[in-house]
This record gives sequence, C-alpha cells and structure tokens, in this order.
Amino acid sequence: MIRSMDIRTKYCHQKKNVMKNWNLVTFVLSIVLLMSSPVKAEIQLGQGSMVGEVDQTSAILQTRLTTTNSLVDEDVPGVAGAARFELSVSRDFKPTFHSPWLKSQANGDFIVKQKFSELTPATRYFFRVVYGPDKNTTFTGPVGSFSTLQRQTGIEEVSFVVVTGMNYVSFHHGQLGKRDRKTNKKIRDITTSYHGKDKSQGFPALETIRKMKPTFFVGTGDNIYYDSHDEREATTLEQMRKKWHQQFRQPRFVKLFQHVPTYWEKDDHDHRFDDSDREGERPPSSDLGIATFREQVPVVDPANPDATTYRTYRVNRHLQIWLVEGRDYRSPNKMKDGPDKVLWGPEQLAWLKRTLLSSDATFKLLISPTPMVGPDDARKTDNHTNIKGFQHEGLEFFKWVVAHGLHQKGFYTLCGDRHWQYHARHSLGIEEFSCGALVDANSRLGRKPGDPKSTDPNATIKQLYTQKSSSGGFLRVVITRDGKGRFEFYDEHGKPLYHTVKDPGTQPLHTP
Repeated sequence: MIRSMDIRTKYCHQKKNVMKNWNLVTFVLSIVLLMSSPVKAEIQLGQGSMVGEVDQTSAILQTRLTTTNSLVDEDVPGVAGAARFELSVSRDFKPTFHSPWLKSQANGDFIVKQKFSELTPATRYFFRVVYGPDKNTTFTGPVGSFSTLQRQTGIEEVSFVVVTGMNYVSFHHGQLGKRDRKTNKKIRDITTSYHGKDKSQGFPALETIRKMKPTFFVGTGDNIYYDSHDEREATTLEQMRKKWHQQFRQPRFVKLFQHVPTYWEKDDHDHRFDDSDREGERPPSSDLGIATFREQVPVVDPANPDATTYRTYRVNRHLQIWLVEGRDYRSPNKMKDGPDKVLWGPEQLAWLKRTLLSSDATFKLLISPTPMVGPDDARKTDNHTNIKGFQHEGLEFFKWVVAHGLHQKGFYTLCGDRHWQYHARHSLGIEEFSCGALVDANSRLGRKPGDPKSTDPNATIKQLYTQKSSSGGFLRVVITRDGKGRFEFYDEHGKPLYHTVKDPGTQPLHTP
C-alpha cells in the first residue's frame, strides 16, 4: 500500500515536470512564431462614411478601409479588405438590402463606393458598412442615415449649408508667410492657427452645422489645399491623397457626414494650386487633379467614370440647385478676354441655360465655386468677376438671365472661393451670396465697390452686406413650406452675422 503510494506520487511529480517543460516549449515556440509572422493590421473606418449626390431615387455611399482612426506620420494608412453597404428604411435593418462585396485596393486608395438606385422619394434611410480582411471575417460599422429628396410637388422645409476654404494647414499649423516663387519676396505674413482646446476635433463650424441638422451640405471647392508653400505642399498622387485623408479623419467631419449627405465641387486649390487652369508643367497636372477629386469624394457613379461633374437637382417644389464645373473646361487664364474665352465651356453653358429655362422651381440657385458678382481683387484673372479673367462669359450669361426674367423668378448665385462673406447685387439686378472661408485662420476682409484695387472701381455693385471684421463661417439657406427663402451667415463658432428673407412672389423689380 505504501509502495503503491510512493510510485503514484513519483509519477505525479514526473508528470508535473513534463507539463512544465512542455508549457515552456509551447510559450517559446509561440513567441518565435509571433516574431516571425506578419501581424495582421486591424481594419478601421478611419474616415467614417459619406453619402453623396442624393436625389429622389438614388445615392452614392462611400467609405475607406484604414489601419487606424488616427494620424500616422501625418497620414491615415489604408488597408486591403472587403466591404459592403447595408441599407434599410428601419433602424434595426429589417428588411435590409445591400451592395455586392467590394474590394478596397491600393490602386483606388482603399476607397469603396456604391451607387444605390430604386430608392423611394422623401424617405429616411439607414446605412452601415460591413467590412473586414475578407467577406468571411467581418465587423459592422456605426449606423448612419440620410433622406432622399422630395418629389417635385413636395413642400416640406429644406435647409442646407454652403462652405469653402476648409484649409487644414491654416487651422492646425497656421499659414506660413507666403512668398513669391520667383523673387522669394514675402507677400503675406504668417496667420496664426486655431488654439481652442477642441482643436483635435477639427473645424468648430462643423459642430454648429451638425446641430442645425441640415438637409444637405455643399462643399464648393477649396475643400482641401494642395498648395501650402512649405514642405506640406502636395504634387504627387500619394501626397494629394494624404491631404484628403487628413481632412476627413477629423472627428467633426466623421460625425457630420454620418447623417448629412453631401454635394461637392472643386476649385483651384483642390484641382492643382492657386488660380490654376489646365495649362503648364507645374505639378500636379490638371488631369491628376481632376482624377483625384473624382476618386476622393462621392461625386460620380463609380460605374460611370465619364459622368460630368456639372449637374442639377430638383429638391422639391420650391427649390432646384445647379452645381457647375469651373476647372475642367476653361480656357487659359492668360488668354485675352472675349467671346472665345470660356470658364464653363459651350456644352456646360448650353446645358445650364436649357435646364434653367425648363425649371418651375420657386428658387433657382446656381452654386458656383467662384464668384460671379463680387467684387474681387483686381489683380486676379481667375473668375467671372476678374477684369482680365472671364468677365465676357459671365456678363453675357447675366444678360441672358435678365432677358428671360429669371432674376425676378428666384434666381440667385451662391459662391465659394472668396475668403469673406458678402451679399451683393450686380448692376443688372442679380444677387449673390458668398459663403466665406470656413475657418478663421483662412479668412480675410474683402474688396468693396469703389475700391481701385477691386474689380468694381466705379462702384456699380451694391454691397448689401459684407463682413466688418474677418472671420470664418458659412452660409445657411432655408426654404420654407410657403416658398420663402432665408439666407443666413454665421461665423466659425455659430454666431449669426446677417440674414435676409427672399420671397420671389413679392420681390420689387430691379431695373438695370
């Protein structure tokens, strides 16, 4: 009995020693394998999701698969994987319909996008992204939402915001003293960046916009800046993509676009550089700028890569908007102004006139990346207001608008590009609202009628409002059920600065 116990005890001790040794071997092997095997990157939606080009029956959904939610060496690295969008009229996604599985690949900057069609007008949709390294190992992203546009007979209130000048470098780092490229002479002193405790969240104005719950958001161009006159300037595809990554990974953008659909235009800074046209060898090339814009925002159907970026949307009975393209078809800036010099090009101009005449919307709002009334700086040759720019095309179009009485039928222009807010009336009676730069660090005071350094030295334009002190901000437009339009300016922190109410049925006539 005692012997049996001794043997059993000895056996147990040997077994424990073997197990200890085996556990040690297993641990060492695990460490070796871990060190010798590549660690699979965690997949995130570091830039959130975005919905674009919503109409009555369709919308484009977009996201980007990333390795992180934060910046790594001033970038948000992408990662290969699979994703699909799920869509439902119910928050619990019953029933659900979804896109095919889509691959995020390096040649597409790891962006996936899908156009959904056959949607129902005036309907709230919920969406989410299912994503992972492959379709068998997936995660589910947060729920977002958007509403399709009303039918042409709809009269429910609509509100939207118009922004420009979303300069990431100015906000986060300040504008370095700008220098002339040829003489290296300083043109402008440094502008300080934003110093609020909420800086890491991104542009403060976006928080105000999110709380307003607009029907949609319009970025009129200068959505990012490739040119920053320092080591942050972007001239290659990799550098250009990086600018978009930095911008859209800011938490306030992610939160806003989760529930507010977007429409995008491009201007000079998110095309190539300041006042850029399609000419010259200075990088980035015009073709690269055009392609990168179409890649980075949901502006064209991925199944129709040749789609034009000028388009119009009938929002409801009282509102139709036009979004125009100001870079792809323009003549060289240095060309002498006259009938042959065009900013829009003949095909776009013919489309614009045809669709304006066919519209019976109460408000017909032309949203332009650049100003058409101004005034602007006299030195420039970039837009329809500039004396040696494209005045001929702009003035001939305004004459056409007046000849058809559209300026008395709810036609207004809304513009980006300029770094100050204004409400101005052209001598022909056409009114324009400039949304101003979104951030303080990218704002300035504007030119006034009668200023010899302006495009209106003879003071033919009536400035109904212009900022008295420089600040960032945005334009908000509200179209009411009874067909009135409220145009409102806000500063970077959401402070109301100016508003006016328009009623096309009761507006006094403006005689040229």
